Amino acid sequence: MGKLVLLGFVFCLPLWIHGQRLKIQEKGSGLIHLERHQFKFDLLAPGLSYEIGIFRNQTVSTKLGLGLATYQEGYALGLAWNNRYRYYHNLNRRVARNKNVSGNSGNYIAAAQAIFFSQLRIATDIEGPDDFNLGFYGLAYGIQRTFPKGLNLNVELGAGYYRGDGVLSGYGPLLSVNLGWVAT
Repeated sequence: MGKLVLLGFVFCLPLWIHGQRLKIQEKGSGLIHLERHQFKFDLLAPGLSYEIGIFRNQTVSTKLGLGLATYQEGYALGLAWNNRYRYYHNLNRRVARNKNVSGNSGNYIAAAQAIFFSQLRIATDIEGPDDFNLGFYGLAYGIQRTFPKGLNLNVELGAGYYRGDGVLSGYGPLLSVNLGWVAT
């Protein structure tokens, strides 16, 4: 057991040292380019979104609205609750090129999670009981742009695992295109 702890320490030490060096280079702890709070009305896929800046280039967002789940077993269309942990990777480059970064305008990599509720489902072709929920867990790459007057465009592409509650599970894509208006 002691050898495993020592081996784990040896592997983690370089990561910790590299992380300490990055902290020194950042020269600050506040949010430079991200909005601390962003509330949005989604128009294309009707719903409400909220995004909160938690670190210099990372946010957590949640959305409640219309969603489509499609994977090996079929599709489900209805109310979905989407959550994302976003890492914006090009904010400094956008600022250096005098591009807009307000309204969290940037490209990001996200850990994605969604729950599709059976109670408010509009259509499905998944075989199984009438009352089933479906969860999605995966990764996504997204582009978000907020334009003057608050118009917001968000496009995501990814893949993940759909876990069925009462139906078969499987793998499938994630595609999201949202047009909305930022109210904050």
